[in-house]
Amino acid sequence: MTAGVALDPATVSRADTPRDARPRWKRMLRGFGALLLATAAVGSPWWGPRALSQLDFFHVRRVEFDGIRYSRAADLVRALGVDTTQSVWQSLPDLARRIAAHPLVAAAGVERRLPGTLVVHVVEREPIALVLSQGVLRPTDVSGAILPIDPARVPMDVPVASSADSALLHLLDGLRVEAPTLYARVTQAQRVNSNELRVFLGSVMVRMTPDVTVSRFKDILPVEADLARNGLRAVELDLRFRDQVIARQP
Repeated sequence: MTAGVALDPATVSRADTPRDARPRWKRMLRGFGALLLATAAVGSPWWGPRALSQLDFFHVRRVEFDGIRYSRAADLVRALGVDTTQSVWQSLPDLARRIAAHPLVAAAGVERRLPGTLVVHVVEREPIALVLSQGVLRPTDVSGAILPIDPARVPMDVPVASSADSALLHLLDGLRVEAPTLYARVTQAQRVNSNELRVFLGSVMVRMTPDVTVSRFKDILPVEADLARNGLRAVELDLRFRDQVIARQP
């Protein structure tokens, strides 16, 4: 998802700056000249961008975010810490580090779009499950970190996990990435004890050991298909035994 935020100059105190009363064609000509200067200077030594940063023409007017779904653009602008008094010719790695410090951001990169736009590319932390914390179900990523996402604002089709158990969350994340159709069927996941995890696909309970892989979990699919061909269904599928899938019917 892409979102853009136009920075409001009214929020920046610049009472000592007079309004530019020159004709519009002169302002456009000045802008064109600034762009030609930028083209020449951007490949110059370190002083080129430094000199351009002094020109009002290259002050930040807009910030665009690419890749956001759960984050609020306004929150990311605050994390970025830029306003209309600043230039687009500041350090992009420093801006990227500021964005990456946001709790919903896994990685970020920033580029310029002259004359006055910063484009921020964001990779967000993905919620894997809703985990009960202090009596409230909270979105949690694969590391077990609670994400500041309001489920009432951003609908999430993720299962409920009994805890932020590492094996449980890594299994769910693996299913999300490698078997999204199967992951979409998961409604609940829980650790029963040190030797057993349980994942519920609606009314079907899948039992497994904590070292189960996504590939092993997918072994249930041909078993379900075979049962369906015979007009049967399982209420429990057991993966705890090597190279076997034990199906129990109602």
